[in-house]
Amino acid sequence: MLVLGIETSCDETGIALYHTERGLLGHALYSQTEMHSEYGGVVPELASRDHIRRVLPLIRQTLAAAKLELQDVGAIAYTQGPGLAGALLVGASVAAAMGFALKIPVLGIHHLEGHLLSPLLSTPAPVFPFVALLVSGGHTQLMEVSGVGRYRLLGETVDDAAGEAFDKTAKLLGLGYPGGPALSELAEEFSRSCKPKQFKLPRPMLHSGDLNFSFSGLKTAVLTLTNKHGITQQTRGGIALAFQEAMVEVLTEKSLAALTQTGLTQLVVAGGVGANRQLRTSLSRRAAEMGSVVFYPELEFCTDNGAMIAFAGAMRLQQAGIRDQPAGSFTVRARWDLELLETP
Repeated sequence: MLVLGIETSCDETGIALYHTERGLLGHALYSQTEMHSEYGGVVPELASRDHIRRVLPLIRQTLAAAKLELQDVGAIAYTQGPGLAGALLVGASVAAAMGFALKIPVLGIHHLEGHLLSPLLSTPAPVFPFVALLVSGGHTQLMEVSGVGRYRLLGETVDDAAGEAFDKTAKLLGLGYPGGPALSELAEEFSRSCKPKQFKLPRPMLHSGDLNFSFSGLKTAVLTLTNKHGITQQTRGGIALAFQEAMVEVLTEKSLAALTQTGLTQLVVAGGVGANRQLRTSLSRRAAEMGSVVFYPELEFCTDNGAMIAFAGAMRLQQAGIRDQPAGSFTVRARWDLELLETP
C-alpha cells in the first residue's frame, strides 16, 4: 500500500510517499525559518497561512518526482498532534478532504511517534525493544519503546527542552533565530581554534538519581556569564562551547543510565538536536564502551518531516489493518501525551 504523509505541526511543511513493500519513494520539505527569523520565533498565524500555500504544491511535486498519480495513494497519514492548532488543522483538513474524495483511509499520527520511529527508515535499523532519546525544540524525553504504540516514559525535562535551551542561549549570545545550529557551529569553531577553555557551566540534574532533565538553569548560568564578561567574539565562542559541552554531557549520561536501568542495549536518538555532531560523537563512543549501539535517523529526517508521518502511518496500518476515522471528519490535538497513544 502507498501511504501519503502530511506534516504541518509547526513551521515546516513536509510531504512524503511511503510504500509498505518498496519503502520511501519520495519526500519534500519546505521550511519557514526565513519568514519567522524576522520575528525571532514562530508566529502561529503566519505558520498556518504558509502551510495553506505550500501543502498542495508539495503533494503534486512529490507525486511527480516519484512518477505516481494521486489515484495510486492507498491511505493518507497526517500529523494530528501535538503542535500549533492552526497549523495542524491545515494538514488534517487537507488529508480528510483528499481521503473523502478518493475514498481511502485517513489516520491521524502522533508527531512524537513519528520521530521515535524515524530511525527505522535508516540502514542499519534498530529492532524493538529499545530506549529512545527524543530531543527537540519542544520535547526532551527518554522512552522505552517496546513496539508501535507501546511507549513507557522513563524521564523528561521539567522545564525547557534541549532545543529550546539552545535557541534561548543563542539569543543571549546575539546569534539570531533559529539559534541552535548557529550555536553548535560557533562551539565547534572555537573548539578547533585550540584556544584554552574559558568557562565551565553546571550540569543540571546530572546526579539527580532519576532520568529527568532541567535546562532552564543552564540558560540562566549563561546569562550570568554574559553579564559578567560581556559578549565579545572571544567570550561568545567560549560560552557557546561551554554550553554545548554541558548539554551533551547531561544528555549522554542520562541516556546511558536509561540503558542500564532497562537492561536494553539499543539507543535511538530522534529530534532536531539529534543532528548535533558533538552529541552523536559522545553518545556513540560512550555507548560502545558499555557494549551498546546508537541509531540515528538520516540528518534530513531529524527535523520535522513527512517521511516519518507516512512511515508511522504505514506501520500502524500493517499492524492493525484499516481502521480509519469516519469519512470527511478530522480532529487535531495541540496537546497529546504519547503514553496515552493507543496500541494498534
